[in-house]
Amino acid sequence: MNTQELKGNWNEQKGKLKQQFAVLTDNDLMFEEGKKDEMFGRLQIKLGKTKEELRKLIEGI
Repeated sequence: MNTQELKGNWNEQKGKLKQQFAVLTDNDLMFEEGKKDEMFGRLQIKLGKTKEELRKLIEGI
């Protein structure tokens, strides 16, 4: 998943992630250019998943 793919429909994906994982906040899902790894790090900590598991989860939404 590249940055353009993630950025293009991120608001939709963000809403679905928040529905699936109630523990996530807007701050956890804040996507800023150049800070994708930081966001994935926050999600890894909150959800206890690996970076690869998160990528698959997001791609599957």
